[in-house]
Amino acid sequence: MCVRPLVLEIKYMKTIKINGRHIGPNQQPFVIAEMSGNHNQSLERALEIVEAAAKTGAHALKIQTYTPDTMTIDLDEREFHISDSKNLWAGTSLYKLYGEACTPWEWHKPIFDRARVLGIIPFSTPFDNTAVDFLETLDVPCYKIASFENTDLPLIRRVAATGKPLIISTGMATVAELDDTVRAAREAGCKDLILLKCTSTYPATAENTNILTIPHLRELFGCEVGLSDHTMGVGVSIASVAIGASVIEKHFTLSRADGGVDSAFSMEPAEMAQLVLESDRAWQAKGHVAYGPTEVEKKSLQYRRSLYVVQDIKAGDVLTKENLRAIRPGLGLPTKYLEKVLGRAVNKNLKRGTALGWEMLG
Repeated sequence: MCVRPLVLEIKYMKTIKINGRHIGPNQQPFVIAEMSGNHNQSLERALEIVEAAAKTGAHALKIQTYTPDTMTIDLDEREFHISDSKNLWAGTSLYKLYGEACTPWEWHKPIFDRARVLGIIPFSTPFDNTAVDFLETLDVPCYKIASFENTDLPLIRRVAATGKPLIISTGMATVAELDDTVRAAREAGCKDLILLKCTSTYPATAENTNILTIPHLRELFGCEVGLSDHTMGVGVSIASVAIGASVIEKHFTLSRADGGVDSAFSMEPAEMAQLVLESDRAWQAKGHVAYGPTEVEKKSLQYRRSLYVVQDIKAGDVLTKENLRAIRPGLGLPTKYLEKVLGRAVNKNLKRGTALGWEMLG
């Protein structure tokens, strides 16, 4: 019982490195801005999103690599038609949706080139083996597997075989399915694995996010963990950092008012900048278990309450509730001694405002 937690701690305290940036519990949270389909089929807009993401301080810019034909077939009926009225994309077919949302493959290089110039790490989510083969020609530093592909073991094995860090969203997956996924990745060569807690609804609600799963994922699978967050605002992401998330992924757009397939649940630049700032503050605030004054608090000890003479008294006078009080600052005896010193005589004249000490008592 004593050995197993120690072993797990060593495994999941390992730091992962992506393009020179360290990711782990002892590092600033790694924030990923997910462009997805927010380019609205404009390369110019896509490059503007890259620039905006870099300005927010986000550490990585992620896109998605697929075509409608690598995702599904061109059929607008039955299960290929999105008929759920509550679905963000209701009324269209899967094929049409992926056609609107996909990032043309010829855009990948200019997007990645711009990101690298701006100092933000570019990478992508592949959805089939052809996408992996293509992304390898662009020298991506890591890969992300989407929630809807987290049970696609052949794809996971192909990505893991590259030997690059692998981020996997866990939306909808059971523990048994995740066990299959993690085993497949590791057996195929993945040494740096990050699992992201994810709720696969768009947008997601806070009450359905269940971020307490995050530390459990770390313990269960002995890997790094984070959150793929589809909720609005920064609250859920910040809370996730407080309980151990080292990676946060959020969809990102220039303005939700511009529209687009993913705009409704995407962050705008000011919000992303706030996320980067506040997630770092949350991480710093975790610190470690500590009692007693910190170094920076020690100067404040003088402002605690303590026992002070509040009336001029002469040698031989007795201390009473009228001439002795517990007040600030804190240079006198601790207040816990008040009852012990009341009724005792002083051995010298004491002026109003004197901090009481044991040497003053007869």
